Amino acid sequence: MKRIVLLLSLAAAFLFAQTALADQFLGAVASNFEGPAKLIAAEFEKDTGHKAELSFGSTGSFASQIRNESPFGIFLAADASTPKALEDEGLTAPGTRFTYAQGALVLWSTTEGYVDDKGDVLKTGDYKHLAVADPALAPYGAAAYELLKAWDILTKLEGEQRLVTGQNIGQTVQFVQTGNAELGLVAQSQVWKDGKFTSGSGWIVSPDLYSPILQDAVILKSAADNVAVKAFADYLKGEKAKAIILSFGYKL
Repeated sequence: MKRIVLLLSLAAAFLFAQTALADQFLGAVASNFEGPAKLIAAEFEKDTGHKAELSFGSTGSFASQIRNESPFGIFLAADASTPKALEDEGLTAPGTRFTYAQGALVLWSTTEGYVDDKGDVLKTGDYKHLAVADPALAPYGAAAYELLKAWDILTKLEGEQRLVTGQNIGQTVQFVQTGNAELGLVAQSQVWKDGKFTSGSGWIVSPDLYSPILQDAVILKSAADNVAVKAFADYLKGEKAKAIILSFGYKL
C-alpha cells in the first residue's frame, strides 16, 4: 500500500511539474501563413504542452501594433525587412531573428481552367476585377505590384479602377472566393496543398518577376524570457514544422 501511495504521489508530482512548466503566449502571424501556422501550433501544443494563441493579419499592421506595445511574444512576418526594422529599433530579443519560409506569388481564380499555365489571362484583360493586397501593408501585395509593373499593366488597371485591394492577403483571397474579383494575386500557400491547387485554377508566377519573399520570424523583447515563445521558435525550425511548411508550397 505504501508503495502504491508513493507511486501515485510521484505521478501527481510529475503532472504538476509538467503543468507548471507549460506556458502560453500570443503570436502575430502574417495572413499568408495562417494554414500552416494553425497546424504547427496544434502539433506544438501536443508535443510540448505549451499553448500558442495566434492572431493573423498584415505584416505592416502588426509592426504598428508592436511599436505601440501590443502583447505579442513572437512575430512571423511575410517579409524580412519588417522584423529587421523592429530589431534595429531595439524592440526584439537579440539574436532571435531567422527565416522560417520563402513564399511564392500565384495568380488564382475559383473557376476551373480560367487561368492558363503562363498567366496570359492577366495580360489579355479578360476579367473585370483583379484582387491584390495593399502593397504598403502586405509584402505579397508589393510583389503583385512588381509583377504588374514588369508587365506594364499596372497603370492601365488603376486607371480603369479594376484593382480590388485587400488590407491583407487573407482578405484578398476572400475577394476572389466571394466573386468580388475574378482573379487574385495571392500567396501560393493559401490555395495550395500537397502539390496542387486546392480549387479553381492558377499560375505560379515566375520568381524572376518579383523580389524573393523571405519570411522572417523574431521573438519580441518583452517575451525574451518566455519559455513557450523560445520553444515555439525552436519548433518552427524542426522537421515536423518543416514538413507542414513544405506541404503548403513554401520553400525553406
